[in-house]
Amino acid sequence: MAKVLYTRVSSITQNLDRQLQEADKYDKVYEDKCSGKNTERPALQEMLGYIRDSDEVYVHELSRLARNTFDLIDL
Repeated sequence: MAKVLYTRVSSITQNLDRQLQEADKYDKVYEDKCSGKNTERPALQEMLGYIRDSDEVYVHELSRLARNTFDLIDL
């Protein structure tokens, strides 16, 4: 079982520092710097290809992973 952290900010000028404060607790960390308008985000797609059924995915806030409940269910 792997502990996986997914982080995202909406633009390249923003930083991920707040979301990465305890990144050393995770086996793998994925970082995106792009809009969450859809799931076409490089690190998100890479993470989805990596995780297995027993893995745990962590996010600082659910809004970093999905914009709404429908998107979250789709993921």
